[in-house]
Amino acid sequence: MTKIRYSIVAPIFNEIENIPELYRRVCKVMEALDEPWELVLVDDGSTDGSTEAIRALAVQDRRVRPVIFARNFGHQIAITAGWDYARGDAVIIIDADLQDPPEVIPELIARWKEGYQVVYAVRTEREGETWFKKFTAALFYRIIFRITDVKIPVDTGDFRLMDRRVVDVLKTMRERHRFPRGMSAWVGFRQIGVPYRRAARYAGVTKYPFRKMLRLALNAITSFSYFPLQLATYFGFISAALAILAIPIVAIMRLMGSHFFEGQATTLIAVLFLGGVQLISLGVLGEYVGRIYDEAKGRPLYIVSEAPQD
Repeated sequence: MTKIRYSIVAPIFNEIENIPELYRRVCKVMEALDEPWELVLVDDGSTDGSTEAIRALAVQDRRVRPVIFARNFGHQIAITAGWDYARGDAVIIIDADLQDPPEVIPELIARWKEGYQVVYAVRTEREGETWFKKFTAALFYRIIFRITDVKIPVDTGDFRLMDRRVVDVLKTMRERHRFPRGMSAWVGFRQIGVPYRRAARYAGVTKYPFRKMLRLALNAITSFSYFPLQLATYFGFISAALAILAIPIVAIMRLMGSHFFEGQATTLIAVLFLGGVQLISLGVLGEYVGRIYDEAKGRPLYIVSEAPQD
């Protein structure tokens, strides 16, 4: 069996318009390197004909390896399947919408050959995105950087190259609520960034609306930080401190004949404030408990209906 030097992994979910261009550009870039490579296309339950297009490419070119999910499991799980089925000495994760240009791959490889084991692509510009998306993305990365236990590089996505040793370690990490870019930072090894300009989507619509981005952010925070739990504790101490300070103030003002604190309005405001803090704290606890429950069930991360056997 031919030894594979590079594995390019692309999660696919309803990207029928992008698949031919992705294949063409990846082939052009990788053939110029003149080393063995493969393209692992992970179909994440597509319904627009992407599955059939992937199968057709696999028949046409043996370097294309289709991994077909039984249903949609999500982008992060598709990346995990790509790690599992990739055979290369270096594994490159890339988006199928071509916002991550395949032409940047030689730069990632050059850094890998210098001895770096994780080479992540850093976005210097983001074309074709709204100001709201850019603002929330920038805010997200900076919050994550400050509150998580692992220093995840800012303005980076999943577009990166990882050495086989790194991928083998990541394959042992089977938590369900996954944040691959955080996981690759957590494992350590020698890492470096390569700047690039993120292009506009080649065709189709984004598969990451605000709701999914919010869920990804929540997974990132809860997977790598206890800060939300600590925040609930801080709220409790602040509330207790306010109550301790308020007791003598109210007593003194009553003795002085003040009518400022008479009636039920003040009591109602205090009860609502404390009730809100308690519900927020319960919600945070519920998120962590829910993740423990998911892990305890021990279900597989994904189910494959079709995959290469070699």
